This record gives sequence, structure tokens and C-alpha cells, in this order.
Amino acid sequence: MARLAYPRRVVCITLERVETPRGELVLRRDGDHHEIISNGTFLMDTRDGRSERELVRAAVRVPGARVLIGGLGVGFSLAEALELGVAAVTVVEIEPAVVRWNRTYLRTAALDDPRVTVAVADLGAFLAAPGPAYDAVCLDVDNGPEWTVTAANAALYGADGLAAVDRRLPAGGTLAVWSANAAPAFEARLRALFRTVEVRTVAVSRGEPDVVYAARR
Repeated sequence: MARLAYPRRVVCITLERVETPRGELVLRRDGDHHEIISNGTFLMDTRDGRSERELVRAAVRVPGARVLIGGLGVGFSLAEALELGVAAVTVVEIEPAVVRWNRTYLRTAALDDPRVTVAVADLGAFLAAPGPAYDAVCLDVDNGPEWTVTAANAALYGADGLAAVDRRLPAGGTLAVWSANAAPAFEARLRALFRTVEVRTVAVSRGEPDVVYAARR
């Protein structure tokens, strides 16, 4: 009698668990993919990346742009920016462990591109400090404006945070924000501050679509 073949059950393996000032951060492997979990909440994985790439495509309008990316994640947004032919990319990532994991477990080759600068810093403080202008600012540091990783991050999406971004954008510059769900109140704030606002939805395999807000100055 032939034996029935059952699919092999894949078990998530915790690769690293670190304590940060913002709580616990975990990197785990699920089969061929990696996941990052913050305080028990899923943040991101290496399975798809379509909406993270769309975030950058919505913001970068011409080759040679100067780009600021808030949140390294698993490297999808950074890779897309480089593929679009930007002149320079600054990535602001608050967690040094995330940068280290990208260089080791995830092998994010884009970090070695000479156009890339990585700043391990709080994004709100980085934007509030004096600094250069960027043609595009892409924010992907939370699950969205209404689903933040930490309570303090809510300030990024309020009046003060948006004003700090606005000061870093030249005329015609674009702010793009990633969200795991629609955020009508945030969209209304954008429309009150920016010349035009575009909303892009990206279908995903789980739940409601991801949303990208692109606000142009």
C-alpha cells in the first residue's frame, strides 16, 4: 500500500530576542521567510513587499531624487528607492537590532550601496532637528497612523509631526505614509496641509488592503 504524503509542518524558530527601551523585539524564521515582532505584535516579514515598494513609487517621481525613509523594516522600501535611480537615500531606524539583522540574517545588500546612509535615531527627533531637504519622505515606522508601535509615535502623524516633515520638503516634494488599514482622520489632516493627496490601495493575502497615502507639497 502506498503511503500518504503529508506536507511538512514548518515551525517558527526564534533567531533573536532583544529588550529595547520600547519593549521586546523578536526576529524569527518561518520556513524560508523572516518576521519581526514587537511586543507580541507582528510588524513585518519578507514574504511580499508589494505595498512597501508602492510606498516609494508613490513618493519618488523622478530619478536623482533625495529620499528619506523612516523605518528600515526588512529592506523592501530601500531596495525600491535604489532601483528607481535616486541620488541618495537616508534611512532612519530607531532599533539598532533591526539594522544588524538586515546586515546578517536578512542579507540586505542595498545597505552596502554608496548612496545609502543609515541613521540609528528616533524619527521624530531626526525630523525636528535642523537638516537637509528631501524630495521625498517615506514613513513606514508603524502599522499605520492609527496603529502605532509605541504611543509616542502618534506624534509623527499629528500636526507637529506633519509640520516637521513639511519643513524638510521643497515645493513639489512628496510625503508618503504606509498603513495596514485606511485612516480617514489622518487623510483629512493631510488634505488640510498639502496641495494634493493620493490614496493607493494594495491587495494583500491577509485581511483588508494595505494603504499608501501620498501627499504633495
